[in-house]
Amino acid sequence: MGVRGIALPEGDKLISLTILRHMDADAEERAAYLRRANAVRRGGVEEEAGTDNEDASGAIELGEQRYVEMSASEQFVLTISENGYGKRSSSFEYRTTGRGGKGIVAMAITGKTGKLVASFPVESADQIMLVTNRGQLIRTRVEGIRIAGRSTQGVIVFDTADDERVVSVERIPEEGEENGG
Repeated sequence: MGVRGIALPEGDKLISLTILRHMDADAEERAAYLRRANAVRRGGVEEEAGTDNEDASGAIELGEQRYVEMSASEQFVLTISENGYGKRSSSFEYRTTGRGGKGIVAMAITGKTGKLVASFPVESADQIMLVTNRGQLIRTRVEGIRIAGRSTQGVIVFDTADDERVVSVERIPEEGEENGG
């Protein structure tokens, strides 16, 4: 007899599972890291190191060493919807939950995006292959997919026709990586 770790609504089913690297970081550290990392990704200017440990809003600032540690352990989760929308989100956007948790929103699901098709960790050097129910397929680089917050809808990765939907997404690891990991 197995142990039930999640209660799924009737009709839903778990189709795969991936374990992300874990780094202990509280909510304030994750928020401070994400603020700084997003500013760096946008090409913004970082606040000078050595300033006060708290800004006017009371949010903490990470020390340089902690920022480097968190940056080294950051992974990105790729999420793709049936209408071809996708995005990469930082693993620090996903908090750890215990038993009885209600889950975490991975993507804003709307009529425009359609249902969620895939969500898994990727590296920037990876590629993905998307396949539709009409037999169309594309292969694209992960680095070209925008990094966005987990509760956003993302950007068009595969421009599907009105009567077409993405049914499968597969990660193609960077050259030299064996067995997807």
